[in-house]
Amino acid sequence: MSVRRLAPKEVQPESFAFTPENLAWAEKTIAKYPAGRQASAVIPLLMRAQEQAGGWVSEPAMRYVGDMLGMAPIRVYEVATFYTQFQLQPVGKKAHIQVCGTTPCMLKGAGDLMKVCQRRIHADPFHLSQDGDFSWEEVECAGTCTNAPMIQVFKDVYEDLTPEDLDKILDAFARGETPPPGPQNGRKSSEPVTGLRVLTSPELYDGSVVGTGAGLALAREAIAARANGDAAPAAPAPAAAAAAPPAPPKSDPAPAKPPVAEAVKAAGNADAEKPAKPVAPPPGGKAAD
Repeated sequence: MSVRRLAPKEVQPESFAFTPENLAWAEKTIAKYPAGRQASAVIPLLMRAQEQAGGWVSEPAMRYVGDMLGMAPIRVYEVATFYTQFQLQPVGKKAHIQVCGTTPCMLKGAGDLMKVCQRRIHADPFHLSQDGDFSWEEVECAGTCTNAPMIQVFKDVYEDLTPEDLDKILDAFARGETPPPGPQNGRKSSEPVTGLRVLTSPELYDGSVVGTGAGLALAREAIAARANGDAAPAAPAPAAAAAAPPAPPKSDPAPAKPPVAEAVKAAGNADAEKPAKPVAPPPGGKAAD
């Protein structure tokens, strides 16, 4: 992991405090943890502080959260500098673009998305655009490999991207809009780009074959009957009494104990032939006969 340091002093604000709404939320969040375990709330409180501050966590904000939780400042610094979800310096006011650069996204064109960021925002990551509205960085896997390539903007992810898609997304953010997240090629979630070809019958989802006891075979018969315009087959009647389960097969005999290696046997014999060491008498007592 690369070294992550706090922003320089000239960038840090003089102070930080939660808004009344966020303070009430923080107190409610802290109350969820048992007495003495309030420090467990450090990550959600830092996340809320980051959201309030426009996408980054300042040093005064870390101290503020530490005071609320009874934590030494260094312990809060350790959390904020370890997890890359926390930004340690100012990011774009309108959007901070996180481009996934792990293998699946790279194979699908993430490098072209980074070129858009370099052209539209800054040649290097972690730098603000000239108007201060945008910033970008390359991140590791964000968990949407099936929909590669993708970006994340704060909490939202944008998938199945082309460079033209990313240009449109940046244009929308520049206008103060929040473009709809998710796949940008028209597909739903991570379904096949060619559309569904299997598991398309409504009987699989409307509950009509649930609880019939026939499982997949009855489902297939119902689907076939529906296609032919016939009545759906009735579920088989349950057996009057379940047959006793067959006795479990006898287990195989235990494998033979492997022979002792000659070198191990020789070492054991040598130890047995060594003279016994004398036992020292207990302090203040006589040796045993």
